[in-house]
Amino acid sequence: MAQDIFETIDQDIHSEPMLLQMGPSHPATHGTVRFTLLLDGETVVKCDTEVGYLHRGFEKECENKTWTQAFPYTDRLNYVSPLLNNFGYALAVEKLLELEVPDRCNWIRTLMGEMSRLSDHLTCVGAGGLELGAMSAFLYALEGRELVWDLIEMVTGARMTVSYGRVGGVKDDLPDGFEAKWRRVKERLVAVHADTHKLLSRNRIFLDRMEGTGVITQEAALAWGYTGPTLRSTGIAYDVRKDHPYFKYGEVDFDVPVGTKGDNYDRYLCRMAEIEQSIRIIDQCFERIEPGPINTDDPRVMLPEKEKVYNSIEGMISHFKIVFEGIQVPAGEVYSYTEAGCGELGFYIVSNGTGKPWKIHVRSPSFIHMGGIHKLLEGAMLPDIIPTFDTVNMIGGECDR
Repeated sequence: MAQDIFETIDQDIHSEPMLLQMGPSHPATHGTVRFTLLLDGETVVKCDTEVGYLHRGFEKECENKTWTQAFPYTDRLNYVSPLLNNFGYALAVEKLLELEVPDRCNWIRTLMGEMSRLSDHLTCVGAGGLELGAMSAFLYALEGRELVWDLIEMVTGARMTVSYGRVGGVKDDLPDGFEAKWRRVKERLVAVHADTHKLLSRNRIFLDRMEGTGVITQEAALAWGYTGPTLRSTGIAYDVRKDHPYFKYGEVDFDVPVGTKGDNYDRYLCRMAEIEQSIRIIDQCFERIEPGPINTDDPRVMLPEKEKVYNSIEGMISHFKIVFEGIQVPAGEVYSYTEAGCGELGFYIVSNGTGKPWKIHVRSPSFIHMGGIHKLLEGAMLPDIIPTFDTVNMIGGECDR
């Protein structure tokens, strides 16, 4: 009799997939992004991702400014590592100009770019720990990031939106005492990194949430255009700094960490290992950098010295034309790419020979990654979205068009 009752109840239960809106103001989405989820219980059957909430119009804004005025906009792509955006854009314009920058400038760009990478990876690892309940790991990682930002502020005058890059160079030279400050910060960074490893890497809860979740295969990652730690977690050792060296990356020694499974845990370990490699690169930069100019002396792009501006008509006119009309970049087009914190950052720029870009398109890694993130989420559980979204590390500013 009891068995008959249970069979009747089972037949009467009517179930269907549930439609759930996650975001666009969810605290774990690191910005305004919405997931439209079709759930079977807690299993994600289908995921439709919408990233178009910022509407800042990066590319069109740049096309209405001079080549130099675009630098503050690049800051706001990946605002956690703005120096990498600054330098990537500067390199693209310099390729169109066929302009070589001084040796010291390239060392500074390599050094400061790696400091920005440290900021990016520490933020990602810390936020990922926080969202899985590891508050202590978050505080350690954020302490490391703040120390890095102190160094960046010492050079650029700002902590996040730095506008430090220039076509043909950088805004300022490294200040006195900067290397000594780095040595002190490095000591604490190494300790913070070790403490974060102790708190997370063999933590049972952390492992259960990270291992085997958010898996992407090598074939799928390549098909969707993934780069950076997300691609390297699958075992593919593609890094623009190694495969297509720029600045001084071809002259420093560093390794490219890779994973094996392409899951969240591998992406976490890749970033943790890249923190060690960035520290290694920065040390080599300090050892090898030599005194010298930090900007090109090409009058097409560099403002004349103040003495010439104030005391000669040629200097004053040159200053006026560069500031008001912009650098006159020869007509042509170029695609230039660098290794940003989340992957390959590319700038496709077209010049019509005037002081403003005719066309700028940015291949931002976060925008590419979000195009295929449903492949990492579908078939997983609802709670797996949180660590997966963190290790992919979408930065909203890179998704805006």
